[in-house]
Amino acid sequence: MTILPAAPSRAAKAAPSPAARRSVSAPEGADPAIVAWVQSVADLTEPARVQWCDGTDAEWASLVQTMLDAGTIVPVPKRPGSYLARSNPDDVARMEDRTFICAEDADDAGPTNNWRDPQSMRQVLGGLFDGAMRGRTMYVIPFSMGPVGGPISKLGVEITDSPYVVASMHVMTRVGTPALEAMRGTSDWVPAVHSVGAPLAEGEADVAWPCNPTRYISHFPETREIWSFGSAYGGNALLAKKCFALRIASVQARDEGWLAEHMLLLRMTHDDGRTLHLAGAFPSACGKTNLAMLQPTIPGWTVETLGDDIVWMRPGPDGRLWAINPENGFFGVAPGTSESSNPTAMAMLDKDTIFTNVAMTADGDVWWEGMSKEAPEGLIDWQGRPHDPARGPAAHPNARFTVRADQCPSIAPDWEAPEGVPIDAIVFGGRRPTQVPLVLQARDWEHGVYVGATISSQQTAAAEGPVGEIRRDPFAMLPFCGYNMGDYFAHWVDMGHRLGRGAPKIFSVNWFRRDDEGGFLWPGFGENARVLEWIAGRVAGTAAGIDTAIGVLPAEGALDLAGLDLDPAVVDELFEVDAKAWLAELVDVEAFFGQFGRSLPTGLVRQLNHVRWRLEQVHSAVAA
Repeated sequence: MTILPAAPSRAAKAAPSPAARRSVSAPEGADPAIVAWVQSVADLTEPARVQWCDGTDAEWASLVQTMLDAGTIVPVPKRPGSYLARSNPDDVARMEDRTFICAEDADDAGPTNNWRDPQSMRQVLGGLFDGAMRGRTMYVIPFSMGPVGGPISKLGVEITDSPYVVASMHVMTRVGTPALEAMRGTSDWVPAVHSVGAPLAEGEADVAWPCNPTRYISHFPETREIWSFGSAYGGNALLAKKCFALRIASVQARDEGWLAEHMLLLRMTHDDGRTLHLAGAFPSACGKTNLAMLQPTIPGWTVETLGDDIVWMRPGPDGRLWAINPENGFFGVAPGTSESSNPTAMAMLDKDTIFTNVAMTADGDVWWEGMSKEAPEGLIDWQGRPHDPARGPAAHPNARFTVRADQCPSIAPDWEAPEGVPIDAIVFGGRRPTQVPLVLQARDWEHGVYVGATISSQQTAAAEGPVGEIRRDPFAMLPFCGYNMGDYFAHWVDMGHRLGRGAPKIFSVNWFRRDDEGGFLWPGFGENARVLEWIAGRVAGTAAGIDTAIGVLPAEGALDLAGLDLDPAVVDELFEVDAKAWLAELVDVEAFFGQFGRSLPTGLVRQLNHVRWRLEQVHSAVAA
């Protein structure tokens, strides 16, 4: 029975395997431990050739040509240096039901993750990876998450047989020789292996988007390994992203005393010198990128983008929480992105972008639903067919763009500062059509953890499942936490004790509340700066708030609504706290918390009971 190579360790990686069937040549100076691990993977997967990636422009050009020749991508003539990839129609999103946490103890994975015994999974994967790269090139990608050598950065090596993955890693991480050199003499790097699971027989032609109906995205938290088989879709195959930067990094963060989070990162600055550094957690496709690239409509304020999806935060020597965006690019959802919703992103996509599963116009440009009111004539849909609305949208609802961060017009000049930026506020949000107010502040850190732990949102197309269904997604991390989420909540509570008075203020927002006709109550987009201005005022102690049963809401007149022409009844509805509805919601919260058993921190039980007591007081007063 084939089994995966032993997990890389300083002892196990020191020398090549004596059973090697071919010798893997490596760049000069590569750590022998890494070379030995690469050799073991090559012995298992049997590629036709092995290529170590150096991150150069020449390598990029070669990857592009390889994909053009195979039909994996086609040029986008209207956007220089840009290409369109069309995936297999069955390989279009994250597959949470095929994503596994292979912890030694099932309790360490917790009730919200799919657990598999690590030894059993190694046997399954060993059989799948046996000869899986036959006839293909095995690419070895050394990379850094965050600036190479930075105090919050981490290192990894991904092995893949997909040039699309290599090209995407070029954009999303710091790939190349500097990262490989930084790994010499250290065991602190994450090994990650990916295969499309479609070996080629001699003389067999490749297909444009190879994949396998059998799929596993497996994480081994104790050994920090990632093994992904069968899918070529972004989050399942770009193993530096959700797999490393969240699932494995969250375990590293727990063990080392920091936080790895599914968050955007921005700086908001006023002409008078006021500054707000904000990290925000939103489920995928709920407006993180739009908020990270916000163009404020109120005078005096400017927003600079620091990151749109992942944030790593460590306590600094000043007692504050310091954060970096560990990524090098944006992997954004295209549908809904337009000149009105996100002009900054539209400008960013003018060139040098990889588009996936969008439509192509007759004159050689890309298009997706929401880019314009009307679809252009002569569209070719995301599956390469003449667009027929009866067959569905022209672009897949989870269509993506992959682009370097330094192309973003609003990117902060210091976005790559190794030490990061100090965090003033943390915001949690979701897509809720009713009940949840536009903005509220948690009363203290523990209450803020409760707010983050009870966030729920309408399901979007970024993951498999029924779109529109409300599901609880604590910290927007439900699909991404690499260990027991009850322990994750406890880690957050403990972080507040560690930070003390230096802890950021915590808030929640909801841009998506709707009226009885289904229209949005809040105008959103650039007007969201008004909410951030109130948050900045709360951090500075200058904005008024009123305490309610669920948290602190803006006092009357504290939120700048000048020029919006909002009906007072609409404003009241945006901030209405329906005690009866919230008490009904607490039944669901209590059931959700109940699955964590003893791992749920007592502080969250205390907060739940306190919120319930306050809501009951309000409900009794209204009933009377």
